[in-house]
Amino acid sequence: MIVDRAWVERNLGFDPIARPAPDSTFAFQRAALPGSTPEDLQREIIDFDSESPAGLSFLAFTTATGLSRFTDIPWPKGLAPQTSATAGGRAGGALPEADVLVVTWTVDEGHALSRVLTPGKDSRNNYLAYTHNYSTIAKKMSKGSPAVEAKRLGAYWTTTIGKRKVLVFKSDSHLSQDTKKLPNWKAGETLPNEDVWKQIIEEVKPKLVITTGTAGGIGKQFEVGDVIVSPIVRFDCIKWLKSAPFHDAHYQDGVPNGSSFATAKGLFKANAGQLPKDNTRPPKIVRSTDLLSSVVTTDFFGFDTSNNRYGLRGMGYVSEMGDAVLGLVAQNMGAAAPNWVAVRNVSDPQIKAVGTPKEQATIAAQIYKGFGRWSSVCSAIVSWALICAQ
Repeated sequence: MIVDRAWVERNLGFDPIARPAPDSTFAFQRAALPGSTPEDLQREIIDFDSESPAGLSFLAFTTATGLSRFTDIPWPKGLAPQTSATAGGRAGGALPEADVLVVTWTVDEGHALSRVLTPGKDSRNNYLAYTHNYSTIAKKMSKGSPAVEAKRLGAYWTTTIGKRKVLVFKSDSHLSQDTKKLPNWKAGETLPNEDVWKQIIEEVKPKLVITTGTAGGIGKQFEVGDVIVSPIVRFDCIKWLKSAPFHDAHYQDGVPNGSSFATAKGLFKANAGQLPKDNTRPPKIVRSTDLLSSVVTTDFFGFDTSNNRYGLRGMGYVSEMGDAVLGLVAQNMGAAAPNWVAVRNVSDPQIKAVGTPKEQATIAAQIYKGFGRWSSVCSAIVSWALICAQ
């Protein structure tokens, strides 16, 4: 699938360039300004909340649907997520221990993941704020970064799937947003997002860590809602992290158990009708087996275009801006590291190389705002399947 302005108009009801979305539909107001940058649009993706006033304005302007249309998933007997009565921890304290740690990133990813894994408890409205060691870690962060604005590192709740206790964590720390100040690598300094990952893993003591959310598809074979399951992540740092010792490193864990993937694909059906009408087939689950099919973490807001503007072709199956930090932290933990896997859904497919780079970034951002929560329902279900297989 290759998408363009006409695709957006068919699937979201407006041309994002000829009839741009009103300022009232933007969560990050700088992204609505004429002089905005692709990086501003990337922050818009992180902050956009389909259940906020800006989100409701977007839904009113477009043909997109909100999670009020969510259909309950017909879980197999005995495997429906059972949301805990409490988060399991205390305000200001460490995270409780769990068998599995699931981490997601943007506001709408959080909404979707909580609908699936913690029904009845929403990541924005109900999860317990996680502030343990916030003041220490935040000293490394920039003013205006999501964690500093929220005055927390994230929020969490617990749930049970089968016999597995699961901690679901919505992070407010982001590799791309926390800071652009480089640590002194030789002195052993670290990035704040590394610190957050290490701390939550050491507290939860999980057997498995899942990082999940939206990503840009690389290659025209992907459609919105497809899910990439990858135990392989790689850095593609050519901007502010180009001097980092890990700038082109890759990390690999063991092959995840996909025995419940067929069941997961069947469960997609409950909400697949909310995905783009231009989709030609049901969402598929694709397993990464090598670097060419990995998850690519960039230090710039890049996405696949039909002319390969950002050089992502051949690097992996999807691009995003954070998962390889988990691989880095796991490597540094050595034998103490848990198993881990990246579960990324395609929220925007390959973009047709027409118009300016800013216009192409606008198309990518508006597709995310229209369908990011619904494609995240798919990756949340795949995360459930991985937990069931533990």
